[in-house]
Amino acid sequence: MDATIEKMESQLQRWGLKIRHLAAKAEAAGGQVGFDTLMYIDELKALHAIAQAKADELKTEPGIGRTRLKAELKRACSDLDAAFLKPRR
Repeated sequence: MDATIEKMESQLQRWGLKIRHLAAKAEAAGGQVGFDTLMYIDELKALHAIAQAKADELKTEPGIGRTRLKAELKRACSDLDAAFLKPRR
C-alpha cells in the first residue's frame, strides 16, 4: 500500500479516537450539552464513516478504480479535517 494511504489511515484512526473522546465527554455532561455540540459530533462521526468506507474500499480495489478511490479518500479526509477545524458554537 502506498505511503499516502497509510498516512491517511493513521490519521483516520486518530480522528476516530478524538471523536470517541468528544462523544464520551458529551455523554458524561448529560443534559448540559447543547444541541449544536451533539450535531457537531454526529457530523464528525458521519464524515469519519465516509472516509473509513473509502479507505476500506481502496484496500480491496485491485485495479483501475484505485485512482478514483484514492481521490475520493483524499476528499473525504479533507472534509473531515475541515469539520474538525471549523468553529463550534
